[in-house]
Amino acid sequence: MCIGIPMQIVEVYEDGISGVIEAGGTKKHCFFMLIDNPKVGDYVLVHAGNAISKLDEQEAKENLELIEQCLLGAKGAVE
Repeated sequence: MCIGIPMQIVEVYEDGISGVIEAGGTKKHCFFMLIDNPKVGDYVLVHAGNAISKLDEQEAKENLELIEQCLLGAKGAVE
């Protein structure tokens, strides 16, 4: 099974097929060939350096929160 990470587009290069994405203060290069009309501010689901789908802001934030809970432990979890 693979996991996709929600990230926000912060820059689209002139070629329109790649740019920079960001989540949690981390910026990465990304290809946009699998999505239509990428724009700065869009949230995308990223796997292996490729944006594979667009997400709305609420869905992206919910997914990021769930990933954080998995990595850091949910509130009230055994300490």
